[in-house]
Amino acid sequence: MASGGPSKILPLELIDRAIGSKIWILMRGKTEIVGILQGFDDYVNLVLEDAVEYTVDPRSEPGVVTRTELKSEILLNGNQIAVLVPGGSPDDSMAATAAEAATTEESTIKAENNEEEKTKSTA
Repeated sequence: MASGGPSKILPLELIDRAIGSKIWILMRGKTEIVGILQGFDDYVNLVLEDAVEYTVDPRSEPGVVTRTELKSEILLNGNQIAVLVPGGSPDDSMAATAAEAATTEESTIKAENNEEEKTKSTA
């Protein structure tokens, strides 16, 4: 029986379409991982490459995100995955927050260096 509604896609089909592209993963707890999806199995165990892990350390200041580059291919246990988002991370993710903070810090350092150079050249 055919219907005129939107076509349905199975969860594993969605993951299969994301192979070779960036994927944003929310893990159980307060961890996010962004990387390139290389493969998966029926249990949604994932193999990622060029992955970066973002975590919030409860012992640090609120809002401080730790960024850790995972240098090799990694295997994520599907039991620890809460949400998969093909296409990277949205604007309000920890990954975006960490990237924004790094850009702001880099801009501040450049501005400080420029001020030091101006002071030295006028002295």
